[in-house]
Amino acid sequence: MRRIGIDVGGTNTDAVLIEEGRVIRAVKAPTSEDVTTGILESLARLGETGVLKGKGIDGVMIGTTHFINAVVQRRHLTRVAALRLGMPASASLPPFCDWPEDLAALVRGGVWMVEGGHEYDGRPFMPLDEAAVTKAVQEMKAAGLKSVGISAIFSPLDPSHERRAAELVAKVMPDATITCSSDLGRIGLLERENAGLLNAALADLARDTIAAFEKAIRDSGIAAPLFITQNDGTVAEASQARRLPVYSFASGATNSMRGAAYLSGLQDAMVIDVGGTTTDVGQLKHGFPREANSVVKVGGVRTLFRMPDLLSIGLGGGSHVELDPLKVGPVSVGYRLLKEGIAFGGRQLTTTDIAIAAGTLALGDRAKVAHLDADLCQKVLAEAARLAEEAIDRMKTEAGDVPLIAVGGGAFLIPERLPGVSQVIHVEHGDCANAVGAAIAQVSGECDQIFKDLSRPEALSAAQGIANDRAVAAGAERATLKTIESEDMPLAYLPGNSVRVRVRVVGDVAAS
Repeated sequence: MRRIGIDVGGTNTDAVLIEEGRVIRAVKAPTSEDVTTGILESLARLGETGVLKGKGIDGVMIGTTHFINAVVQRRHLTRVAALRLGMPASASLPPFCDWPEDLAALVRGGVWMVEGGHEYDGRPFMPLDEAAVTKAVQEMKAAGLKSVGISAIFSPLDPSHERRAAELVAKVMPDATITCSSDLGRIGLLERENAGLLNAALADLARDTIAAFEKAIRDSGIAAPLFITQNDGTVAEASQARRLPVYSFASGATNSMRGAAYLSGLQDAMVIDVGGTTTDVGQLKHGFPREANSVVKVGGVRTLFRMPDLLSIGLGGGSHVELDPLKVGPVSVGYRLLKEGIAFGGRQLTTTDIAIAAGTLALGDRAKVAHLDADLCQKVLAEAARLAEEAIDRMKTEAGDVPLIAVGGGAFLIPERLPGVSQVIHVEHGDCANAVGAAIAQVSGECDQIFKDLSRPEALSAAQGIANDRAVAAGAERATLKTIESEDMPLAYLPGNSVRVRVRVVGDVAAS
């Protein structure tokens, strides 16, 4: 197995080559404003010693911040036609009703609500009004809209109405990009619909971004399939990621956690990933990040789909340091560290300058920070450690001490001892753990549905089959699939022996 893992962070673009489970070479390049240039430069640096020549590459795995940045920064978003199947219910809470107004104004191309959807036990709530759907699609076409988000009441139980509506949309607008909420979310109409609408809003950006990634790989002379990393620490083929870009929203921090597990050999531990701008804290369970079970807000929009349970704070290697009164972060110089940091000839005091002055980091010109005395450096590093300790304490789920894996380019800010931590582990290549996590990622599939009129073993088997099929569709080798999460909950208030089952499986990338 020879894979290249690339992670595009706010400060650096990291790239690693992994061969037969070993990190052969790891490099960093500053993240460029257009991101693609940074990828090209990191690939060029990776190949400087000739390690990419001779043998082929089995896959290139890229983790990107493109899509979540677009939502947070309100840029490069497509106007979306929202089609909800649920009338006469739900009329009082139309699509976009709980969005921040500035984001809704950019994305909301129009709202159409027609009869359709199912009950909580899978029975049809109302027959799908196909004539109304066709009329709505004609209005969408007249308005010049080309991206459509379709949602229906309880569609994770029975997606047939969404599927039929998608067929009707494609018949009138064959070039439209269509997102069905049942492909993304779990039970909960508004949050699932929001995830679908965000996905539809990223349609054009996903197409252009992934095409640019593919071109960057070709231009580097690498003939290998492209995979995009996902929120749960796995990857999906480029075509799948192009269709469902929201699944890569939190992939950067997740890659770091998977890389931390791989490099340390630990499957259950706390992980702190200190980048140039932010620090992410999470918990590994069986080698994968613990998932958030609650509503997750993305750019102010409530969503409910697979996301890691993370806490982010404004602490990093590029964090501004103010001395009077003492304050570390949350503002950062980001990818401009090598220009603006004092040790590199700039004027902004950063945590990296402090670490260089304290002798814990061999970078830049130490003479330029020689005026920073040891006592001051210790105070700043102690404040950074306090911020990290507080974040770790908030994310722990047990009272006792736990092992902590410190990774990321700013891991020098994490001391060897912290309260509540049994052992602080700094790993080799930890500064590129995010790219390592991308390179070693597997492919996942998930099912979260309510089944009725089935015994518990039958319901579990049905969910397992759906999860397996989804993993294979995303690019997994069926023979390698294994279940990493399975839970079932009998729903006593529903008729027909109803049970909610959630199954998640992972498998190796299928040979191309």
